[in-house]
Amino acid sequence: MRSEDARYMRVALALGERAFGSAWPNPAVGCVIVRDGRIVGRGWTGAGGRPHAETVALARAGPAARGATAYVTLEPCAHHGHTPPCCDALIAAGVGRVVVAMRDPDPRVDGRGLAVLRAAGVAVELGCLEAEARRAHAGFLARLRLGRPMVTLKAAISLDGRIASGSGVGRWISGEAARLWAHRLRSEHDAILVGSGTVLADDPELTCRVPGLSGRSPVRVVLDRRLRLPPDSRLVRTAGDHPVWVVTRSPGDDARAVALRSRGVRIEPLPATTGDGLADALALLAERGITRLLVEGGKETATAFIRAGLVDRLVLFQAPILLGEDSVALVGAWGIERPATAPRWVLVDERRVASDRMLVLEPARGEGCSPVS
Repeated sequence: MRSEDARYMRVALALGERAFGSAWPNPAVGCVIVRDGRIVGRGWTGAGGRPHAETVALARAGPAARGATAYVTLEPCAHHGHTPPCCDALIAAGVGRVVVAMRDPDPRVDGRGLAVLRAAGVAVELGCLEAEARRAHAGFLARLRLGRPMVTLKAAISLDGRIASGSGVGRWISGEAARLWAHRLRSEHDAILVGSGTVLADDPELTCRVPGLSGRSPVRVVLDRRLRLPPDSRLVRTAGDHPVWVVTRSPGDDARAVALRSRGVRIEPLPATTGDGLADALALLAERGITRLLVEGGKETATAFIRAGLVDRLVLFQAPILLGEDSVALVGAWGIERPATAPRWVLVDERRVASDRMLVLEPARGEGCSPVS
């Protein structure tokens, strides 16, 4: 590896992040083309997964790509899908060297792209900032390896871990700056999930309302086993503008289902299995192409996901207030008798957001199913 490789790969990773929430079902890849110490082309995966990052970067580089180095956050594809293979495009453009952050574990690629490039005489370097790339592609890896999306659980909490007062009066715990961060989080995920209880209690819209990101609202998913979603809720009224999917165990010909479908709501029936159905719901979302899922439910939903070991990332906005034991806790009872048996989490990021703190945690190695561990 050359001394400048990590610097340019960080640029490619930052570009790939621009595709978070819009590239699904494809991975959010970033690519930069560098010639004589200057970036001559840059690209990231387009909405819906096309065009690919390499194609965009090569088009912007034009003839300057000949003899240049391409930095790509994921192995270039080698198979014909909706678009021609990216490795062929790199070869045709005359790129002399390709630096790849990580190998693509998709069976259709899995080293084939690297082999095609090398066979054509292109110098290939693999593993530059691989750990960072695995984090960036965690949703893609989760869908491929675990058969479910990467799950981020977001909550606003008090200093004593409470998400609401006992009376329910006063909707917000965190400040305005933290709420803007939460909306940004929505824009970086393919879908956002809440339980039907949250819809009935709060009637949320679940869109991204940050200036400049209003068009990046995720698919809105309601986990609604008994199909209680009110036809006059904000979600249903705006289903024509932003997709709403209802995951339920109710029959497909139920009168409520027919009424919701007529308003543009997509009904996704779950198989009749035992248990809470969370694993089935996540598998269904993965089948529909979802790679990054943000969970914003209340106490019941948060407890169910954490207890099932289905949370890959916790994002907590902690406000400097105390609400007391008569308020609503983030997590309900689940039978932990000794601290030694409790699931442990690792703090991976922390920052001040005005008067609040944002904490990002992931399961300790061996404690969960995080695809980046």
